[in-house]
Amino acid sequence: MSLQVVSHGPLNASPEECRKANAQLAEACKRYPKRLAGFAMLPMHDPAAAADELSRAVGELGFVGALVNNHVDGQFYDDPKFWPVFERAVELDVPIYLHPTFPSDDMAQHYEGHYSSKTAFSLGTAGWSWHTETGLHILRLFASGLFDRLPTLKLVIGHMGEMLPFALDRILPLSRQWGARERDLQTVWDENMWVTTSAYFTLAPLACLLRMCRVERIMYSVDYPFSAMEKGLPFVEAMQGSELVDDEQLEMICWKNAERLLRVKVDA
Repeated sequence: MSLQVVSHGPLNASPEECRKANAQLAEACKRYPKRLAGFAMLPMHDPAAAADELSRAVGELGFVGALVNNHVDGQFYDDPKFWPVFERAVELDVPIYLHPTFPSDDMAQHYEGHYSSKTAFSLGTAGWSWHTETGLHILRLFASGLFDRLPTLKLVIGHMGEMLPFALDRILPLSRQWGARERDLQTVWDENMWVTTSAYFTLAPLACLLRMCRVERIMYSVDYPFSAMEKGLPFVEAMQGSELVDDEQLEMICWKNAERLLRVKVDA
């Protein structure tokens, strides 16, 4: 791994805590500019402050975008009160990475059942909910009209597309019933979305993703600390040994697509 784009773990932080965390990351990136780049932490419960912190992180600290939790205490960002953050990202021409987070208390109840609390926790996080709730969030943003209002918005989601690639052909015709849109769901998927491989280290979901997503929109990612860095190399070698991608496409996934989106330079 030549260059790592560093981001934070799932938590709700105050504006001051975000400023401190971003300053700390910026110092690390400054010390190792060829090794590290940064995604900003934003206080999404305060959208105005989050937008301003995004401007500071990109303009003053040199960050390449931001990573935000999938919801704030169960609130999704189809509520227009959150849209100043997306508007600022468009102004700055940087992507927002929408990353899973832990369920709110109300959401967690949905995953409780006739099994252990440990099982319920897993179902409410990496075992299911992290992916389905993030995929649902993208559909909610589309249904709200966000992409008509901000047609150049750049969003990134992980985990081979958070279940969406497998279900997209089913969803597309149904989405036409969700209201008139200048940009239909297929257009949004093709032009506004990027997908990372984070923590999915097998070829079957990659094969589905490649059928449903343009290869120039797919980026390698590990999802540390939720997944070990060491799992990444065997997965890249498996891609290389498969017939799913050629050498040029493998390079696109591994670093060239990230270079283009994030405007970073990788010493390959």
